[in-house]
Amino acid sequence: MTSGPREIRNDTNVDTIRSGALARFLSAIEKIGNRLPAPFYLFVILALVVIVASAVLAQFGVQFQHPKDGSAMAIRSLASREGVAFLLGGTVKNFTGFAPLGLVVVIMFGIGLATKVGFFGAFMKRTILHAPRRLVTYAAMLAGVLGNLASSAAFIIVPPITAMVFRSMGRHPLAGLAVGFASVGAGFTANFMIAGTDVLIAGITTDAIGSLREGMVVNPYDNWYFMCASVVLLVLVGGWITERIVEPRLGRYEGDAGSGAKAAGNKATGNNASGGNTVPDEMTAQLSPLERKGLRNGYIAGGVFIALVVLAALPEASFLRAADGSFDKAPLLKGVVTLLFLLFVTVAVAYGKTAGTITRAADVPRLMAEAMRDLASFFVLIFAVSQFVAYFKWAHLDVWIAVSGAEFLKSMNLTGLPVVVAFIVFAALLNLFITSGSAQWSLMAPIFIPMFILLDYHPAFTQLAFRMADSSTNIITPLSPWLPVILEYMRQYDRRTGIGTIVSLMLPYSILFLLSWVVLFVVWNLLGIPIGPGVTMYLPAGG
Repeated sequence: MTSGPREIRNDTNVDTIRSGALARFLSAIEKIGNRLPAPFYLFVILALVVIVASAVLAQFGVQFQHPKDGSAMAIRSLASREGVAFLLGGTVKNFTGFAPLGLVVVIMFGIGLATKVGFFGAFMKRTILHAPRRLVTYAAMLAGVLGNLASSAAFIIVPPITAMVFRSMGRHPLAGLAVGFASVGAGFTANFMIAGTDVLIAGITTDAIGSLREGMVVNPYDNWYFMCASVVLLVLVGGWITERIVEPRLGRYEGDAGSGAKAAGNKATGNNASGGNTVPDEMTAQLSPLERKGLRNGYIAGGVFIALVVLAALPEASFLRAADGSFDKAPLLKGVVTLLFLLFVTVAVAYGKTAGTITRAADVPRLMAEAMRDLASFFVLIFAVSQFVAYFKWAHLDVWIAVSGAEFLKSMNLTGLPVVVAFIVFAALLNLFITSGSAQWSLMAPIFIPMFILLDYHPAFTQLAFRMADSSTNIITPLSPWLPVILEYMRQYDRRTGIGTIVSLMLPYSILFLLSWVVLFVVWNLLGIPIGPGVTMYLPAGG
């Protein structure tokens, strides 16, 4: 560890990138997006738009059939007696029932404690600054993509850590946040291991097959080969986007733009975030003996905790497994958030007691409370977001958009791979309105699985096309429940950031991930490579 600022080499022609057409386009998106009202008021306005739209569509008597059970549905007016009752009576439930709320609070208790006691700062000083610059970017992408093993908890854990890592290396922290959010969000469906997503999606697909192929089952591992390749693809493409597009465009980070620093650093300079920056003084200081000992004890405590969980889960009769001895819907998987919280607390306490940042038991809840105070603005924003999302779903606008779009796609009468590509594009666009992958697939599978079976496509192949599309646009939809979380993280480094900033940072990842994924998908299937054990593009002969 050097005692002075560490210069990070600049390998990018920043002037060319910052003045290029792509940079101008993304800057325009950011500028326009950030001229919108403050996020809180933006979602209040969107909620009002949903109320008006539902009333107008209901007045015209818009009706449709639910794709799964064929039941008749209609747009419900939020301006009706029933709608007003929902608006007035559902406010508290909409807020407290908003999916990310409890997850954020529980995880941030643990992460916040580990941050406040100094564990993360010491960890980065000890390890991250010694890592080769390029490996850090790709390692961060890999960690985020594989993070879906922790389900939605990855959205809370990965982005802030990658931001701190980039900041500690003298790189722009918003680039670190971009890596974290893009890898977790757009890479949510890819992994080297079979995850809960594979099980959930396969079950919906199997149910949609119906009587067309009696007894046919889509297994959780039927997309495994392609998803393993997808991990490599996303890591390589995501790393390239970060270092060649995102970081050069952000420029040098010199502090919170709320104080005017960014105006001088990001706009006036032509330097890459990874070139010409220096590591902050506090990150170049040598670790004290107590900090080094604290890290060692933190590692040991974390390792013992993980080992105990693994050992407890090994017996087939383990209470961490399901009643039949499997891990499907087992307490271990359902309790990932709790286990992560306990892991962070264990590591933080071991470090804090050793380093002296925890001197008495009362310090633990006090430091947790300090960490939660940093999220006050997040709770205010998520109140407005939760109401908007609830209104949108209650009025049945999400299902109506899905059914209408599917009918339009079917009316195009495309065949061969073009219809599959059109399906991918449609699913990616629909994801902007229905952010739950399982909910969206539950709506689409009963329509498209039978449709593609009649075209001789394997249901697992159709499922795979959907998964790519659904993942790619997770990071640019304003309906994402994780958007206010990421916005709150961003504002810790730049108080002037807004929706436009997030979209402009995520758009290159979203577009290039989808394009590269489609290319891989088409080439893979033209070559006839199995997408999973014994599964190819087409149904087996006589199957």
